[in-house]
Amino acid sequence: MVPSEENQLVPKEVESAAEEPRVLCIIQDTTNSKTVNERVTLNLPASTPLKRLFEDVASKVGYVNGTFDLMWGNGDNVTDTTPIDQNSDKTILDAGFEPGKKNFLHLTDKDGEQPHIMPEESGTTDDSAQDRFIGPLPREGSVGCTNDYVSQSYSYSSVLSKSETGYVGLVNQAMTCYLNSLLQTLFMTPEFRNALYKWEFEESEEDPVTSIPYQLQRLFVLLQTSKKRAIETTDVTRSFGWDSSEAWQQHDVQELCRVMFDALEQKWKQTEQADLINQLYQGKLKDYVRCLECGYEGWRIDTYLDIPLVIRPYGSNQAFASVEEALHAFIQPEILDGPNQYFCERCKKKCDARKGLRFLHFPYLLTLQLKRFDFDYTTMHRIKLNDRMTFPEELDMSVFIDVEDEKSPQTESCTDSGAENEGSCHSDQMSNDFSNDDGVDEGICLESNSAAERISKAGSEKSSLLYELFSVMVHSGSAAGGHYYACIKSFSDDQWYSFNDQHVSKITQEDIKKTYGGSSGSRGYYSSAFASSTNAYMLIYRLKDPTRNAKFLEAHEYPEHIKQLVQKERELEEQEKRQREIERNTCKIKLFCMHPTKQIMMENKLEVHKDRTLKEAVEIAYKLMDLEEAVPLDCCRLVKYDEFHDYLERSYEGEEDTPMGLLLGGVKSTYMFDLLLETRKPDQIFQCYKPEVMVKVHVVDLKTESVAPPISVRAYLNQTVSEFKQLISKATHLPAETMRVVLERCYNDLRLLNVSSKTLKAEGFFRSNKVFIESSESLDRHVAYTDSHLWKLLDRHANTIRLYVSLPEQSPGSQFRRAVYQKSSGDSGNLDEACERVKGPVGNMKSVEAILEESTEKLKSLSLQQQQEGDNGDSSKSTEASDFENIESPLNEIDSSASAENRELENQIQISDPENLQSEERSDSDVNNDRSTSSVDSDILSSSHSSDTLCNVDNAPLPLANGLDSHSITSSRRSKANQGKKETWDTAEEDSGTDSEYDESGKSRGEAQYMYFKSEPYTADEGSGEGQKWLMVHVDKRITLSAFKQHLEPFVGVPSSHFKVFRVYASNQEFESVRLNETLSSFSDDNKITIRLGRALKKGEYRVKVYQLLVNEPEPCKFLLDAVFAKGMTVRQSKEELLPQLREQCGLDLTIDRFRLRKKTWKNPGTVFLDYHIYEEDINISSNWEVFLEILDGVEKMKSMSQLAVLSRRWRPSEMKLDSFQEVVLESSSVEELKEKLSEISGIPLENIEFAKGRGTFPCDISILEIHQDLDWNPKVSTLNVWPLYICDDGAVIFYRDKTEELMELTDEQRNELMKKESSRLQKTGHRVTYSPRKEKALKIYLDGAPNKDLTQD
Repeated sequence: MVPSEENQLVPKEVESAAEEPRVLCIIQDTTNSKTVNERVTLNLPASTPLKRLFEDVASKVGYVNGTFDLMWGNGDNVTDTTPIDQNSDKTILDAGFEPGKKNFLHLTDKDGEQPHIMPEESGTTDDSAQDRFIGPLPREGSVGCTNDYVSQSYSYSSVLSKSETGYVGLVNQAMTCYLNSLLQTLFMTPEFRNALYKWEFEESEEDPVTSIPYQLQRLFVLLQTSKKRAIETTDVTRSFGWDSSEAWQQHDVQELCRVMFDALEQKWKQTEQADLINQLYQGKLKDYVRCLECGYEGWRIDTYLDIPLVIRPYGSNQAFASVEEALHAFIQPEILDGPNQYFCERCKKKCDARKGLRFLHFPYLLTLQLKRFDFDYTTMHRIKLNDRMTFPEELDMSVFIDVEDEKSPQTESCTDSGAENEGSCHSDQMSNDFSNDDGVDEGICLESNSAAERISKAGSEKSSLLYELFSVMVHSGSAAGGHYYACIKSFSDDQWYSFNDQHVSKITQEDIKKTYGGSSGSRGYYSSAFASSTNAYMLIYRLKDPTRNAKFLEAHEYPEHIKQLVQKERELEEQEKRQREIERNTCKIKLFCMHPTKQIMMENKLEVHKDRTLKEAVEIAYKLMDLEEAVPLDCCRLVKYDEFHDYLERSYEGEEDTPMGLLLGGVKSTYMFDLLLETRKPDQIFQCYKPEVMVKVHVVDLKTESVAPPISVRAYLNQTVSEFKQLISKATHLPAETMRVVLERCYNDLRLLNVSSKTLKAEGFFRSNKVFIESSESLDRHVAYTDSHLWKLLDRHANTIRLYVSLPEQSPGSQFRRAVYQKSSGDSGNLDEACERVKGPVGNMKSVEAILEESTEKLKSLSLQQQQEGDNGDSSKSTEASDFENIESPLNEIDSSASAENRELENQIQISDPENLQSEERSDSDVNNDRSTSSVDSDILSSSHSSDTLCNVDNAPLPLANGLDSHSITSSRRSKANQGKKETWDTAEEDSGTDSEYDESGKSRGEAQYMYFKSEPYTADEGSGEGQKWLMVHVDKRITLSAFKQHLEPFVGVPSSHFKVFRVYASNQEFESVRLNETLSSFSDDNKITIRLGRALKKGEYRVKVYQLLVNEPEPCKFLLDAVFAKGMTVRQSKEELLPQLREQCGLDLTIDRFRLRKKTWKNPGTVFLDYHIYEEDINISSNWEVFLEILDGVEKMKSMSQLAVLSRRWRPSEMKLDSFQEVVLESSSVEELKEKLSEISGIPLENIEFAKGRGTFPCDISILEIHQDLDWNPKVSTLNVWPLYICDDGAVIFYRDKTEELMELTDEQRNELMKKESSRLQKTGHRVTYSPRKEKALKIYLDGAPNKDLTQD
């Protein structure tokens, strides 16, 4: 069992830190275009004062404190835009920061001036060691993530700049903290750094990009000489042959050390540094077995680069207390007795023996690996052992060399091939790559020296084995992931530093002790697999030997090639710094220009140094816009411009010599305005633009009900309304005395300016404004404004949108109107009734003659002039003389002689003669072949669950487009579940219900208020479908969908209840609009609408897509049809309604007991729906719902919800074959019952049944080459609804096999052939060819600079 988190022993530091909440601050530097996309992350205690916040930010970003502001950023709940008070004594918690959440801040200019960069000598030293930060920094944007590790003694006060510590950090590419820790340790090792500097790179022999030693040399030079806070390691990793993906792989630092050393040895062959790694890091030990009867000893010599020390002995619940204790355990011999006896070659028999390890030589640099990562066989998880293990600052290794055995005359040198487990007894402790090296060692050589010499040399070796600790590589986290950083002591000043990626800070010996791990109390047995803690992982000691201890080379001691490299890197850095300085002083602003000949608005980005003058900036912009051949330079100038409002804010007369930085208000990453390169003709002069307001004036004509395109007028905010009218009068030549001015301040806010003495500023004018003026002598001036014709016209104008409506192919057009016309003309007594029927939403009581006369007059006036109807100057929305009419009522269509436009429209909608009605009949499948999107519901023909009918006014049958009368058209049965229940919805369309178009008396719910609707035929672009007819509709978006559909009835040719409205989105996806009482307010200009024939949904009804489930077909999911289900309907009732549709549309002649319906989740079959289940009560249903229809082979076995239906499939390993699916119905979730049922259908004995759950999406395809070993066969559970199966619903896939059946042996040819077939099969079905859990990528360094593309290797 894994103990819970609460039972873990927590260090005291953790407990105290956990009491105070922490605040995550994410700061974005917006003062510079280079830094605007970078973010700085701080994780502070909630008690941190605001003053300290500013200090920490200044230290982190390198600015002088007090020269920048912090203000709230764009977080979810941020509304305050005022700067945070830097001098406040408040804590960040009191200032509104929220613990446990992301607090976004913007670092901005202070008083319009950019922040001052911190001089390299400046900085404040904090000598307090109490709250030193030594842990890893939190990653941005992941609050509370298990992979974020923050030191419990966190403080930013010790994150010092490079100038104070003297050291440079390394940038973490993504997950390269392990690499950074090792590189900093090697850099801080004098012997390694000096030797690396002595190696000289020959560019003629090798590419510098792939040379690992050269890139390390460059990195070390930069670490020693760079003025940056941190430098990149990308060049080093590139020399390893790594791509960017490697940066996202976290590896073990000890593994990297081994691989890197091996790569360096390969690169340094046949150079002076060929044996450097061995000279510094390699030691020797003896692996021996000694017979306890005769004293004979067999042994071999092994070399090592590090000593792996176990934290806790195998099977023990007690960890070693210290490194010394672990070292003693490392060399502690074990007795081989009983069945493990050793065969002694001298005794010629098996004898008791002693097996162990003995150190012969310790390296100059001693590396100890604390084996904190282990595997827990109880939970089958990798775990990290966080037990406390102390390590000394000075380690005496002389006690671990035992020379007593060297005096024994029985000791013989040999390679012992007789030992049964040679070299493996301590395999859990020793590194795996020990080499067999029996050569002469510079320490103790047992082969060539006399016994006395050996003892003497061993004694001297023992007396000089005092090591001092100088590097501790710390791991913070768990076995699942974490973070590395290094604590390193400088041999220059004996000061300890924390090298935590790009952050270098001073620490103390007390901080080192905090990396011991565990707690001061008793050491517990267990560490959770997911516990997080910070403790030492690798220790590096250096031998204290004054004759060998080196110091770092001084600058004057550098080899010549290093001096040249230093100079080269310094020049590159200076060049980069100059470029960065130029970037920091470059103004970047959007530049626009209306091309003088092409008359198109061009856009570009103007980049100009802040010290360049306006005159020079014009030259740059002139060349940037490529105007040399279009206009002379002296005919161009830059003006301040607002592109959003299309407004010229001001011109810069007399400021040609003013620096751009001053003119634009400083260097900023973004500006609230743009620049326009204005041009003129040689005979023109530039107009002077002062800080004015731009007004777009629309002239309104009440007679033609038109709104003209805008005229731009410039005005001053201190002008009165009376003066403004005079200004407009000059621009429009309209009288000011009768002028009415209406200001549109925002959407639907139309304000009449009727106080002549008020200023424009007082009336609410701003940078850019829109006004409507009307100056006629009509009586409308004397009517109250909100009742006036002007207000209604403007209100309509503001709310009118243009929609493009696609009518159904071969639309019956005006047959509906023709029918009404014929009916009306045949019986004048019923003409008024026909009018009432057709008039619909108008709701007025005018006579037919009056309406016709009014319509004729309108059409005449439209034919005389164009009627402009634009919004924001969009003349493309104007109403032309060809508009057939302003449809207030479909009744206007009764008079076929009303106008030529009417006749033209009727021709375009293809009016059919009554004699030819039958010839226009079409089958359901002809109406729309794309069933997967929509189809004409068979309810147009018949419906068995309705009692409502649609009639016209006098109850006579109404002829329809398909020749049927209205008595054959029925609407959906109302669900009893919805009677007396009011429905509400949260979203616009894709929701679970509709509104009935008819009230309880069956009458149409017309609009009481007139809503503007005007339509005209429209020719769509090519490719929109041959024979496709379109309408361009101008409609008030406050109209309801119900009224909108009724207006469309004449053009579709069927009542609104028998066609559907689909909204077409930019991706050409279509979604049905079903809520009739909602307005079109979510629509916008130029949206497209598709009309499809078919009965519209009623309240409580849902459109359902029915798919056939074919479990044994290559494609198991096949679309059948669209159906309509209703709340309160039983599953059996829905099946009854599906029967005729399946027969007519799909050719499936079924009986009601021969098929079932079941849940569909993506492609997975789910719960089987029983006949008595009721939709919405037992089964959740929603719009655009999908269900499976499954044809049964026999009688339905599912009778109860307590049963479980699974799909089983037999795997035959001897034939390398999978059988077809067979359904198994279980009465319970018992594994025993499942095995019994599988035994019944297969004939396999019960005790031989093994099963496994399928993976992925149905049908859970898997390669037959992998199924035998990759699935989790025979899980140790008694019920199916527990881990790892979790089978709680119908439709799960179960594979089963006979455990006694042997797997077929395949030849290589057979396997390759089968692999090709399986790969092809699985790719066709869209399933992965292989399935395997994520594997940890092996750490490799490629000596040729790039990985080998060997597809046969993993």
